[in-house]
Amino acid sequence: MNFHTRKWIKPEDLNPNGTLFGGRLLEWIDEEAALYTIIQIENPRSVTKYMSEIDFRASAKKGDIIEIGLEATKFGTASVTLKCEVRNKMTRETIITIERIVMVGLDEEGKPQPHGKTEIEYVKNRLGASTE
Repeated sequence: MNFHTRKWIKPEDLNPNGTLFGGRLLEWIDEEAALYTIIQIENPRSVTKYMSEIDFRASAKKGDIIEIGLEATKFGTASVTLKCEVRNKMTRETIITIERIVMVGLDEEGKPQPHGKTEIEYVKNRLGASTE
């Protein structure tokens, strides 16, 4: 699993209990999943179709640094299925796991658009392939 995004927990990210608000974390995960998918299938109209059970295991508090990890587990015709883990860099605890996030690329009319991808591609490889 690749952990590319880090977030610093600030006062505006907290719930009344003084810990990270789950809704804020889900917002960050959804955004990260969208960005990951857009890059993988090269379609800026990628949307969240499904998120499986969300397992909150721990939390974070003000000043903690968390990191969001994603891994592509399946490529469908117009979709990418991801797995997610978020961990607290300060306590080394896993905060949340999500086994399945299904993202779908859409066409201009909002219908699923086939992407033709079958495996993870890295931008550096795309650039390298086009210059050879």
